Amino acid sequence: MAEGEEDLPRDAKIVKSLLKSMGVEEHEPRVVHQFLELWYRYAVDVLTDAQVYSEHAGKATIDCDDIKLAIQSKVNFSFSQPPPREVLLELARNRNKTPLPKNVGGSGIPLPPEEDTLISPNYQLVIQKKQNPQTLEETDEEETAAPSSSQEPKIEGLQNTPQRVSFPLGAKRPK
Repeated sequence: MAEGEEDLPRDAKIVKSLLKSMGVEEHEPRVVHQFLELWYRYAVDVLTDAQVYSEHAGKATIDCDDIKLAIQSKVNFSFSQPPPREVLLELARNRNKTPLPKNVGGSGIPLPPEEDTLISPNYQLVIQKKQNPQTLEETDEEETAAPSSSQEPKIEGLQNTPQRVSFPLGAKRPK
């Protein structure tokens, strides 16, 4: 036995022997743990389904037929058969009726238009409006002076409001 294999659980030794029988000589140690997790999860799922089928049938215990039914339902819902060859050929004929577009570009790899790409800019920028030092002094003076009745009430922080700029996907840019 290999070094450190004596202290492995029985199930881990079985997984290692299965991997060896399939021709896998080298693998990461966590592969065995991943197979064990998959194995345990599958067994629990099958036994849980078998218990549900047994209770539905009014039986007190799970029998072989319940387990077979649970495994069959797992296989039916986990794996799907490809469509028949005739269906695939018909789909191919319909798709191939539309001719490919002519090559309009020059040399290099033809790229899709900007509006059709997923990497075009799609983000928002928050731009803070800067105040002039002169404007800051004027606002300080206005705050200290008594407000007159003829002045309209000021909206606090109007100049500090961030300006949002966004670039949505698919927007046409001027050239």
